[in-house]
Amino acid sequence: MKTVAVIGGGPAGLMAAERLATAGCAVTVYERKPTPARKFLMAGRGGLNITHSEDMNSFMTRYGGAEARLSSVIDRFTPAMLRDWCAGLGEETFVGSSGRVFPKSFKASPLLRAWQKRLAERGVALLTRHDWQGWNDEGALLFKTESGEMKTAMPDATLLALGGASWPRLGADGSWQSVLAARGIGIAPLRPSNCGFVVAWTDVFRQKFAGQPVKPVILSFDGTSLQGEVMMTQRGIEGGAVYALSAALRDAIEAKGAATLTLDLRPGVEKNELSRRLSAPRRALSFANFMRKHGGLSPVSIGLVRETAPDAPEMAPAKLAAHIKSLPLALQAPFPLERAISTAGGVRLDEIDNRFMLKKLPGVFVAGEMLDWEAPTGGYLLQASFATGVAAAEGILSRLSS
Repeated sequence: MKTVAVIGGGPAGLMAAERLATAGCAVTVYERKPTPARKFLMAGRGGLNITHSEDMNSFMTRYGGAEARLSSVIDRFTPAMLRDWCAGLGEETFVGSSGRVFPKSFKASPLLRAWQKRLAERGVALLTRHDWQGWNDEGALLFKTESGEMKTAMPDATLLALGGASWPRLGADGSWQSVLAARGIGIAPLRPSNCGFVVAWTDVFRQKFAGQPVKPVILSFDGTSLQGEVMMTQRGIEGGAVYALSAALRDAIEAKGAATLTLDLRPGVEKNELSRRLSAPRRALSFANFMRKHGGLSPVSIGLVRETAPDAPEMAPAKLAAHIKSLPLALQAPFPLERAISTAGGVRLDEIDNRFMLKKLPGVFVAGEMLDWEAPTGGYLLQASFATGVAAAEGILSRLSS
């Protein structure tokens, strides 16, 4: 019986382990934390968005520069296949109003419990608190246990599924970079993806509005506009609509040092109509009450207007309406990687062959978020993680059989 070590107990690693064990391999999963799939569970706390239902042509464009490489991978493990897999574990799925796909239980924990039971039934061994340290001089895998003891393993094939570096307290901290770099593996720098951004709020705005959402709002940047919600934070902004534009915003900041995001605070009202409403006599109303009554703005939106245009109370109606409909918000930097939802960068795709094996390390395969791809939230992250796990498992089986 061929032996395979899967290092990393997240979605990619566990999916590969299942495929390999089903094919008759003796599989051991090594996980550095006390339990596997911690980020998977955290992602499911607000509802596990496992994939998306949109047509495949649109679906694949979400992977940007990695689309060409991931297209054939996701073709072999499609969103429909992922939904069938969930159903096979007793977790039927449904399509939400946004097209996102969720388990009917809406949680990650029932799915993970059923999955772990299946893995155990198929003979997959799970060794937790085993922190991978690389290889020893004899080429054996080297692990540090909780007690500090060093253990080794010499499998027939190895899969690395160690994740990126966002949410490091859940297990993935990017420490694998130095191990692979020492072996000559090319790694694109790890960067925050699906992240918030730093804004230089005044103390007054920060103290009054941090933790409050602006909704509905249309965000625009570099020719792309979308409607959603933006959350004000102590350091800046975050939220689903921000995450969807985060890759372009991050790249612009890296190239130019800053980026300006444009907000339409009144999506349902045309600029001329808003100008007409703001032409009403103010009389004894304060600026805030006038903006609430005639502009239809929430307190936090009014705060944004004053934050970005201190002279707003003196503006002519047409100019004020234009500012509300196209409010410029200067972004200074992405939030740190450890606060991001996911990671961009990782093992360069040209470092692996079509079986997901490292060209410079025969017998060592890579899958999941530690590869150099990124995608927005909406189910695309998990779909590619699962699919690359399947692809790597198939690659391992192909090598072992030859």
